Order: sequence, then C-alpha cells, then structure tokens
Amino acid sequence: MAKINPIRRLAIIVAKLSQSGDNYISAQDLIDHVNRKMQWHCAGATNCTQRTLQRDFKTIEELFGITISYSKSRGYHIAERNDMPSFYANLLLNFEMLNAIDRDSVVQRYVLADHRRPATQANIADMLDAIRNRYKVEFDYTLFRQGNAVVSKQIEPHYLKESQQRWYLVGYDTDNKLKTFAIDRISLFRINADERFTRRTDIDVPALFRESFGIWNDPQMPVEEIILRYDAVDGAFVKTFPLHTSQEIIEETADNITIRLHLRITNDFVMELLSRSSSVEVLKPLSLRRQLYDIYVNAIQRNKPHDD
Repeated sequence: MAKINPIRRLAIIVAKLSQSGDNYISAQDLIDHVNRKMQWHCAGATNCTQRTLQRDFKTIEELFGITISYSKSRGYHIAERNDMPSFYANLLLNFEMLNAIDRDSVVQRYVLADHRRPATQANIADMLDAIRNRYKVEFDYTLFRQGNAVVSKQIEPHYLKESQQRWYLVGYDTDNKLKTFAIDRISLFRINADERFTRRTDIDVPALFRESFGIWNDPQMPVEEIILRYDAVDGAFVKTFPLHTSQEIIEETADNITIRLHLRITNDFVMELLSRSSSVEVLKPLSLRRQLYDIYVNAIQRNKPHDD
C-alpha cells in the first residue's frame, strides 16, 4: 500500500485540478482535498503538506507532461498539457477510479467493476518509479507464441500503455529496438537502481501509437485508408465509441453506416473487426477484405458441425 499511495496522491491532484478547468485552487484548499481523499482511501495515510505538493508537481510534470503553475493571490491551476504524453494523464485519472474499488472499500456498493482481470499483474507502482527515475529494469518474460518459452529481459523503460484491459511496458531492449511487453506476462520484475539510462527523445513514441489500433508493433507498416460498413445496430455502437481518433462518418442511412479510418492494420485491429463479424463489411483496402475472408473460411472449417 505504501508504494501505491504516492501514485494515488498524484491522481487526486490531477483529478482535482482538471475538474477546476481554468479556475484556480488555493494551496490550502488543495492540501485539504488531498488529505481528505487520502484518508478516505487509507486511514492513517501521511498528511500532504505544501512541500509534498511541490515535489508532486515536479513529478507530475516530469512523468505526465502536465505543468501546474502557482499564483500567490489565486493558487494553483494546470497551465500546460504537453501533447506527447497526453495519454498518461488519462492513465493517472483512471488509476484513481481503479484503486478506489478494493475489497475493503464502500465504493463496491455503488460501482460494478469488471470481474475479468489478468491472471497475473506486475507492480505498476515499481514500473512508474523506474520510468520516472530512469532506472533500467530486468524481468522474465513469457512468449506465448513460442511455446510459453521464458526469456530474460533487460529494458530501459519509457512508458506504460493500456490497451483493451491489458497494460504494457514500453521500452528499449538490449538490441536498441523499442518494444512492448504485456505486464501479465512479466515475472520476477526488479529495478536496477545502480544503472540509469538517458531517456530517448529521437522518436515520437506516442505518435506511433496514435496511428495504430491497440499495441503498435511495427513502424514499417504503412498507414492505410480503411473504409468499413456496419449495419445500423453495430454502426450505432461504433459511432458512439469510435474505433480510432481518425474515424469519420462518410455515409449514414437507416440501414447502415460507413466510416473511414487512417491507421496501421495491426493484428489488434483485425481482432476488433472480427468482434463485429455479424455486420462489418470491408470496402477498402482489398488486402484487409481478403484477410478477413481467409479467417472466416478457416473458422468455418474448424467449426463445421459433425455427427457425434
């Protein structure tokens, strides 16, 4: 719990300042709010002070790209949100909700959490600590596609990313390539506090993810124009929860909806299309239409009814 509390405090600060918009919050009001929320989460938690806030503001800016400014007459507000790590702000705000729902919390009376969780989960708090302090990390990693082989990894961790209810550690491997590692496949995670690294700034990593659905895995893949048609029911879901930030509606009728996307066609994206197989039709590109067709043909053969 001690390792979780500092991250929880960051989440409380960002949530409070985000809710205030352009309005300022006085130092005492922010301190009182943080202490009240921390006590609600964990009775006996160490009180937040002005000095604690200053340290937390520095951490929030370094790790999440959110700059918090102070006016002596008005108080604190969020002055700037850097574009590059913007998805980390969402990570931090989601963390506040996820950690409010625990076995001992009264929140369970009002919030119905998804029971589906990864079977194993590494310590995200330790990972964030390693990322922020630029410590190299080591862990064992299970390769599902290679017969569950276990390999040892030494990584320079740069980011955490959430995708489809799974968390991933993003960092540079010993071969100097940027890779993603599913946290539920990580074991024996350890921080090498004696060996620090210089954070890379030569690649716009968030941009790589912005052009993909799910977990980016190959920057050499082209960004393609994709046109999909759904029936009216599935189209309503896709319309209200877009597949990608590039999604645009190009035609909508009483019977169907047609959308256009621009992204890399990764395996995660194909799996998402298959989740609405009952209605989706790929109009473009032809290569994606063929890919889905081949999957359907193989699935039909595997699931062909037979007499017992």
